[in-house]
Amino acid sequence: MIQRQIKLRLKPKQEALLNDWLWQCTGLFNWAIRKIELDAQGGVYYTKQGFQNILAGHSRKMGMPSHTMQAMLTQAYIGWQRCFKKLAKKPRLKGMRNKLNSIPFPDPLKQPVQNKIKVPGLGQVRFHKQSLPDGKIKCGRIIKRASGWYLALTIDAEPNIKHTFKAKNNRVVGIDPGFKDVIALSDGEKKKATLEYNQGLQRLAQAQRGHDKKLVARLHERIANRKKDRNHKLSRHLVETCELIAFSKDNIKGIQRKFGKSVANANIYQLRQMIDYKSSSCDRRYVEVDGKYSTMTCSACGSRTGPTGIAGLRVRYWTCGCGTKHDRDINAAINTLNTAVGSTVELAA
Repeated sequence: MIQRQIKLRLKPKQEALLNDWLWQCTGLFNWAIRKIELDAQGGVYYTKQGFQNILAGHSRKMGMPSHTMQAMLTQAYIGWQRCFKKLAKKPRLKGMRNKLNSIPFPDPLKQPVQNKIKVPGLGQVRFHKQSLPDGKIKCGRIIKRASGWYLALTIDAEPNIKHTFKAKNNRVVGIDPGFKDVIALSDGEKKKATLEYNQGLQRLAQAQRGHDKKLVARLHERIANRKKDRNHKLSRHLVETCELIAFSKDNIKGIQRKFGKSVANANIYQLRQMIDYKSSSCDRRYVEVDGKYSTMTCSACGSRTGPTGIAGLRVRYWTCGCGTKHDRDINAAINTLNTAVGSTVELAA
């Protein structure tokens, strides 16, 4: 399964209808969240299929596809199921600070003809023409963003990856994430941060002082797109050139609470996800390793003589008692690789 997003070119009536559906879906989701919560307090529970059909016949009154309503009810049901299983927090109600921005269409869609695709309830919808992979469109979801409306298609097809790397590539690397350098590799290579957030910070501040909410949202989206583009290119480069990739898994949320913007600009979690799914598509091995003690441990002798604590962050180069000189980030990347190689050997055994 792969996903492709196409930007829609809506007529005024279609856009007004989607805005109306979005408002109705928000109320429907909030109603479902509260109903499951209150009925559970009274000992009343539902099956997934039973909760889907709880509003059977209401789609005509609301003027929207029935399967879209069922998908919204299912979304609320799954949210509570994950909460009951302690896999996620309690689902939040949608509102001004937590907006619902998508409308699901769970049924298969017909293949687009030229630059038009048929969406239930909307009819033929134009989109900016782009190539789509051959395969059955299993479902779709219309998403509202600051730059317009998009249709996310889930297509039953295999990813078409151009294998530009050599078949026999024995390069193995450990990766230590950072903020001045996005990543440091165990073989000494470093990728500097491009600071997408800082580059657009002045224009963003001007829009916020001017209380232009649409422009603020558009600038945030543009910054996010630049980060995503950078991570796509970086993850692709790593997957093409490395057979084994070991990534140091740190507590990103905890670090972000201390250091703020620099951590958010690096967007390390998104990079980890991209390397993960691209590695599986290219028959590469990807391992996430706990980064505990990786900085303070000497990669040569294994003794913990390196810098520690917040004050130790200033120390970028240090010398171990065994006489080995270390670059802080590269040493951590080497320790990550050593740990990963040990774990993969155990799994193979």
